[in-house]
Amino acid sequence: MAITEVLVPQLSESISEATLLNWKKQPGEAVEADEILIEVETDKVVLEVPAPASGVLSEIVKGDGSTVTSGEVLARIDTAAKAAPAAAKVEAAPAAAAPVAAAPAAKSSAASPAAGKILSEKGIDPATVEGTGRAGRVTKGDALNAAAAPAPATPAAPVPVSLDGRPEQRVPMSRLRARVAERLIQSQTENAILTTFNEVNMQAIMDLRKKYKEAFEKEHGVKLGFTSFFVKAAVAALKRYPVVNASVDGKDIIYHGYFDIGVAVGSPRGLVVPILRNADQLSLADIEKQIADFGRRAQDGKLTLDELTGGTFSISNGGVFGSMLSTPIINPPQSAILGIHATKDRPVAENGQVVIRPMNYLALSYDHRIIDGREAVLALVAMKEALEDPQRLLLSV
Repeated sequence: MAITEVLVPQLSESISEATLLNWKKQPGEAVEADEILIEVETDKVVLEVPAPASGVLSEIVKGDGSTVTSGEVLARIDTAAKAAPAAAKVEAAPAAAAPVAAAPAAKSSAASPAAGKILSEKGIDPATVEGTGRAGRVTKGDALNAAAAPAPATPAAPVPVSLDGRPEQRVPMSRLRARVAERLIQSQTENAILTTFNEVNMQAIMDLRKKYKEAFEKEHGVKLGFTSFFVKAAVAALKRYPVVNASVDGKDIIYHGYFDIGVAVGSPRGLVVPILRNADQLSLADIEKQIADFGRRAQDGKLTLDELTGGTFSISNGGVFGSMLSTPIINPPQSAILGIHATKDRPVAENGQVVIRPMNYLALSYDHRIIDGREAVLALVAMKEALEDPQRLLLSV
């Protein structure tokens, strides 16, 4: 017998523990090296745990739903053993059983975190879904198709309801949701949060985007969106007002000489904020490519812990959901966050005339413990000016 242990992956310093989801193999089953055995949910990402070697899963040490820490033993693999042949299991069946037609081969139950969440919410067994991903892996698209398909005509399972016809369902928070709740309360408790507002005329950026979007996409292989302009405008303002890019550590203020911008994106598990490292050194194309990549991998739960850790300033875009105005909450230990919203045609006054312009309301929430109203207002005005005259971004004026 040669035993290889399956361990919890190394978690980041900011994550003390994680939760096991569902084992994809059971003791006695054969496993292949690098085959995904289980997923580990942290408060930031879902990590896949592959088999470190081929063999037979001899023991599961930590079951579904267990709380674990870095380096803990999850299971053991006997690399010298071979799984019992399927025929051996058939012999246990009653001899008098009538012969039946051969059942179709079972589909792979391996599913991406996003797909697994969708299937779990719909009560669909991943093993019944045909996977189109690599090695038969069930993708988010497969899960959505399965969820949209009409259910087979089977007796409906009883759903517990109260006598007055007012059903309720109690579901435990995911680690991510619980951590978000904890950090929001922490932010509101520890920070002196104020929000300043302004409006920005998006006409210049819309004209620029319309003129160059086809050439931009052809040259860089990615669409020219609006977020990259907001990131560049934010960096320009942070350079002029460094305290808005700073953070609080006890009674000290830490001024960061770099610009790591967190961009909030939605995922099936909730809101996550991957970081654009050294955003001041990125081109518009670099930013658009990274944001597109973050969005795709957020849907599949593939963002890494490093990509979700740190950041000196954040941007939250409620406009993609239709929000007109909001007051974003600071992401500790950062000291400010920019909220951007839906761009809408609105009547505005220009040179004594009422004209229609595509307007966007900006909201800058800031920690008044270290950022005075003057710096916050001027920083937001600097962002507004850069957006209304994007040539300023090219000339650094």
